[in-house]
Amino acid sequence: MDRAALKTYLSDRKSEVDRVLQSYLPGPTCDPPLLHEALRYSLFAGGKRIRPILCLASCEAVGGRTEVALPFAASIELIHTYSLVHDDLPAMDDDTYRRGKLTNHKMFGESTAILAGDALLTAAFTMLAEKGLSSTVSPKKILRVILELGSASGSTGMVGGQLNDIEAQGKDDLSLEKLKRIHSHKTGVLIRASVRVGGILGGAGPKKLSSLTSFGEKIGLAFQIADDVLDVEGEAQTLGKPVGQDESKGRCTYPALMGLSRAKKEATVLVEEALSEIEFLGPEADPIRQIASFIIDREK
Repeated sequence: MDRAALKTYLSDRKSEVDRVLQSYLPGPTCDPPLLHEALRYSLFAGGKRIRPILCLASCEAVGGRTEVALPFAASIELIHTYSLVHDDLPAMDDDTYRRGKLTNHKMFGESTAILAGDALLTAAFTMLAEKGLSSTVSPKKILRVILELGSASGSTGMVGGQLNDIEAQGKDDLSLEKLKRIHSHKTGVLIRASVRVGGILGGAGPKKLSSLTSFGEKIGLAFQIADDVLDVEGEAQTLGKPVGQDESKGRCTYPALMGLSRAKKEATVLVEEALSEIEFLGPEADPIRQIASFIIDREK
């Protein structure tokens, strides 16, 4: 799969995910209209849909059917978007722009943004249950998916990582191991879960699921390192938000801790190691291989 083919693949899969989300969520005029307008505002603000696409590609990689995994993949985007809405809040990162648009709380007010995030997270698990009831997937697999995403999103996963990240701001003595743990939980754990959910829905056996798990862990960390790098040398217009935010807010990042060149190298090594984990899979895994490389080559 060359770069042009990957671009088409990502675009097609994004459209599939967006169609599911558009049809599932209440319309912007549904009562209360302000809340539904706010959650749709952030959800359809132009995200890449990397996490649900990784879920679909993982399902493909082990011989599964993406149409079966699609509604479950879409629910992952609801969780991700909720985390962004809350992460942008004044009590968290206090960001003004996200994906080139005003952040949710700047557009709708802080209280509405908090509730929009709450509604997105709740909708994710409602969607998992509702789509699960009408799916051909076994109830046991659906429960595994719910457990996977609940665990990845909670206090020992993404939310815990976000708090660790806040607590580390402004500290000069943060170790590389501690930073790795923060990144692996704040960002990596939901990416790993996306890959694992695709594998579970695709019928992966223990060996394949174990390999996909290691793959997901490594690309999840590489993704956050790439974000750190983009905050240093990316372009604000392309990123859709100001650059240099990490340094100005005293965040500890891979470029700050080891330098820009070494951080880039670390991300490259992680992707190479991730690819070696799924080397034994056939050509049906080519999309997920290409996505892994795209993660560190992207411009936003």
